[in-house]
Amino acid sequence: MARERFREVGKGSFYGDIVYDRVVPQDHFLRKLNEVVDWRPFTQKLLRYYKGGAKYGPPPYEPSLVLKMLLVSYLYDLSERQTEALGNDSLSIKSFLGLGVDEAAPDHATLTLFKNRLLARKGEKVFEQLFKGVLRIAREKGITFGRVQVVDSVHTVADVNVEKDDSRQKKGKGPRDPDARWGVKGKKAVRNEDGEKQQQREYFFGYKTHVSLNADTGLITSLKVSAGSAYDGHELPDLVKADLAQGVRAKVYAGDKGYDDGENHEFLWQRGLKSALRLKETRTQKKDPNKGPWLELIGDLDYQRGLKERYKVERKFGEAKLCHGFRRCRYLGLVRYGVQSFLTAMALNLKRMVKLLHGVSFRNQGRIVPSVA
Repeated sequence: MARERFREVGKGSFYGDIVYDRVVPQDHFLRKLNEVVDWRPFTQKLLRYYKGGAKYGPPPYEPSLVLKMLLVSYLYDLSERQTEALGNDSLSIKSFLGLGVDEAAPDHATLTLFKNRLLARKGEKVFEQLFKGVLRIAREKGITFGRVQVVDSVHTVADVNVEKDDSRQKKGKGPRDPDARWGVKGKKAVRNEDGEKQQQREYFFGYKTHVSLNADTGLITSLKVSAGSAYDGHELPDLVKADLAQGVRAKVYAGDKGYDDGENHEFLWQRGLKSALRLKETRTQKKDPNKGPWLELIGDLDYQRGLKERYKVERKFGEAKLCHGFRRCRYLGLVRYGVQSFLTAMALNLKRMVKLLHGVSFRNQGRIVPSVA
């Protein structure tokens, strides 16, 4: 029976590993990441999406190598062309990928082909499975999830010039991104003509990622993507179910007022979970003889603790946007936005895992972004 064959890398280099040992610090983030993650099982999982299973035809790059290179692009917020250039210029990246010092990195077309191959076979679900695989590694390494989960959503602006797109559609052409929708991203204080302060809604055109994050570990445990118009409160049950399916046994779920829906509270209670979904004032301030349970909930210590943990998911969203390019969509369409969401979450989780297990922070490693014409 034929065996898998991959393009050989890292072998036969004149320099061997001597240069890496002298130049790349032992506590470099990428060295520690390779210690945390055994990448070989990812190859076996991904091979099923390769025609011929890498047994016939020209030998491809090992799938885990290409996955690692794709993660580099998300860790450093690079385009795929920039990732190719960095893979050729940076010794720490070459070492991480298992390339020889004098060996060229896979080109950007290889990254594109890799993504398209996976999407063609199973859509963004493949990337969801990769994301879950990282969580399994966290548990296997002894990372213990705490009792509080925080749910929230983060918006990402579509890769669309809205004015030009409107003009194009008036001429009878289709929209650039037919899956994107308008949504509300928040409120801001403005002054009216009389100088009085008012709350004004801010809108965006794009998508949302709905997230469940473990407050103690700072790891994202489940996520779901939607168009920007989706109502956050409707997504809570799916996030909780995904957490439970992966063995996350939190006791408390916290969220903002957007999740304060009677059905959501009931959903949690029926599963033996406590609600720390911030209550709207109307629940406790109205003249209602049945508001006793809501007043009791406000006094619950788990409710109060859960609300104090909410800032952690907002901080994670800030990190995603400021450090990993999550302000704007890399691709078009909901499915490809899902790819961006899962890979961004994987990058965030891998950073956190290295910090928890080795005390090494990614931000302290420095960043060199090559200039690519």
